[in-house]
Amino acid sequence: MTVYTAIKTVAKPTGKSIYRIEKDLGFSNGTISKWNKSMPGADSLQAVADYLGTTPQYLLRLAKEDD
Repeated sequence: MTVYTAIKTVAKPTGKSIYRIEKDLGFSNGTISKWNKSMPGADSLQAVADYLGTTPQYLLRLAKEDD
């Protein structure tokens, strides 16, 4: 699983789309989807985690599953 997929998994029960998260956090369109192939910066990952009410560590641990 990628960081992008982990974020989608956590966001789904809240009804938040990737687009909405990017818009609310002031990220460029497509920023989070790029995390499908690369690692986000610590500040960006922290912002997304705070937004979703979780921790960056949880998102990274979830992303590491199924590797």
